[in-house]
Parts: sequence; C-alpha cells; structure tokens
Amino acid sequence: MQFLSQFWSILLATCRDVLPILSLIVFYQLLVLKQPIPHLRQLVVGILYVIVGLSFFLLGLETALFPIGEIMATQLSDPAFIYGSETMPEGIRWSDFYWVYLFAALIGFSTTIAEPSLLAVAIKANEVSGGVISQWGLRISVAIGVAVGITLGTFKIITGTQLHYYIIAGYLLVIIQTFFSPKDIIPLAYDSGGVTTSTVTVPIVTALGLGLASSIPGRNPALDGFGLIAFASLFPIISVLGYAQHAHIMNLLKAKKRKKE
Repeated sequence: MQFLSQFWSILLATCRDVLPILSLIVFYQLLVLKQPIPHLRQLVVGILYVIVGLSFFLLGLETALFPIGEIMATQLSDPAFIYGSETMPEGIRWSDFYWVYLFAALIGFSTTIAEPSLLAVAIKANEVSGGVISQWGLRISVAIGVAVGITLGTFKIITGTQLHYYIIAGYLLVIIQTFFSPKDIIPLAYDSGGVTTSTVTVPIVTALGLGLASSIPGRNPALDGFGLIAFASLFPIISVLGYAQHAHIMNLLKAKKRKKE
C-alpha cells in the first residue's frame, strides 16, 4: 500500500513537470505555426510511456539507489572499517580512505555510462558528425571525467579543503584547453558537462556526498556534503577536450608518417 501511495505521488509530480513542456509544444504547433499535430496518437502513447517510465525510474531511485549511495558512503568511512576501532583518530589521513575513492570513481563511471541524456547526446553527435564522433568514445571519455571529478570531490570532503580552489583551477584548465582543442568539438565538450547531471547521476552522487560528510568528524553535511555535482559537471569538459586533443595529435602524427613514406 505504501508503495502504491509513493508511486502515485511521484506519478502526479511527473505529470506536473511534463505538463509545461507539452503545453508549450501544443501552443507553438497550433497557435504559432498553425499546423495540426502530426502522428497525434503515436505522440500521446509516447508521452504516456515517458510519464510512466520516469515515475517508475524516480521511484526506484528514491527507494533503492539514493539510500544505497548514502549507506555505502557511511560504511566505507566507518572507523570500524578503516581503523578497526569505534572512533575516528584525531589526525585522520586522506590516504586511509582509498576504498572511498575507488567507490566514488566506479560509481561515477557506471552512473554516467547509464545516463540516458548522455546516450541521447552521443547518438545525435554520432549522426551529425557522420560517424566521426564515436558514441562509445564520447560516453567513455565523459564517464572518465565524472569518475575523476567525483573522486576529487570526495578527497575535498575528507580533507576539508575549500571548493572554490578546485573549481577555479578546473575552469582555468578548461580555458587553456579551449585554445588548443579542435574547434568543432568545443561546443560538444561544454555540453557534455551538463548532460551528466541528470536523473541517474545526481541522486547517487548527492547521497554519496551527504553520507560521507556526515561520517567524517568536523564536516558539515550542509556545507561539505554538496558540491560533488559541480565536479561531475566540470571534469567531463576537461576529459572530452583532452580526448579530442589526443585524437587530433594522433591524426597529425599519422599524417606526417604517411608523408615520410
């Protein structure tokens, strides 16, 4: 009964969120373009699929993935697991939390690979580029960026360092990379940072940050628990630009080799 009640509330919330988008589409199609809606029956069925699918997906996130992320972060940072004692020592070392870093990297990579929005962007990028931009190449490079970013974010929480230092340094690196990257990949790289912060990644990463900040002495969940999403948005830009730079350099080397031959 509780499951049905929770699903019903999520279903209503999903309908409320989708309604403005549908209203805007109908308004422009009928009143601005003054054209009938094509394939109306197919469109209605597809919208129902989207609403029901999103509702089940969000229900699964709330009942399973979000709690698991928080529980795993708490258990991996438990002093009984790390030090074999019930209390944290006064001078904790960042290197003692290597299991946390490994978990953060793996969860960042896996959630990004499963991100529907990234898959959609990768498919479109592959189609528009005529197959030059590989779907898996883009998805893996973005996932590596998220993995590195979230790992660095957990390091920030454990050490208690300030978020803005990492963000400033990261965007300075992005600016430098932008000048030396192929021009046709730069917009896609910047968009890659946004598509990672969607339905799969955000709940798990947020739960990881809050659980970790709640377990480390001297950390405030409200101040230190948030910020991982910023890392998850920034580092994919760096990784995609790096991937493009590497591919560009390899192509230049191959071209030089062919000329010599």
